[in-house]
Amino acid sequence: MPPVRDARSRAYDALMEKVQRTDEEWRNLLNPMQFAVLRQAATERPWTGELLDVHDDGVFHCAACGAALFDSGTKFDSGCGWPSFFDPITPDAVEYLEDTSHGMHRVEVRCATCSSHLGHVFPDGPAPTGQRYCMNSVAMQFSAQSGSDGTQDASDARDASGS
Repeated sequence: MPPVRDARSRAYDALMEKVQRTDEEWRNLLNPMQFAVLRQAATERPWTGELLDVHDDGVFHCAACGAALFDSGTKFDSGCGWPSFFDPITPDAVEYLEDTSHGMHRVEVRCATCSSHLGHVFPDGPAPTGQRYCMNSVAMQFSAQSGSDGTQDASDARDASGS
């Protein structure tokens, strides 16, 4: 399980403003699949997500609020059909909830900024954390790292909504 948050992390929370919107506002901002996954905790089908095979350097952001979630250096091929990471970009980027739906006991992962559902974390990942953050592609957007000349890679605009 992820480590207990320290005093520095809790202080950061006090400074970080949470994003809160009504369901109607979220519906106007997200496409139907994003709304179902991010706001209603649905799951996209395995092997269908646009971010599954993204291996460029960059950052994966929340598709609902834009918060940074995962660095591409922590992404790995778990063989599960969804993008997998072994650590969030910072301990404060995500929050955890117990999930006993569908007759299973899992740990749900949500964006700490807007409380949107991202996926689940399992204790069967690689070193150094032993964690596998199994995320829905549609819940994230990928922003490629800037080149050494300051230009953005063309994949910067790639996200699960196809825009």
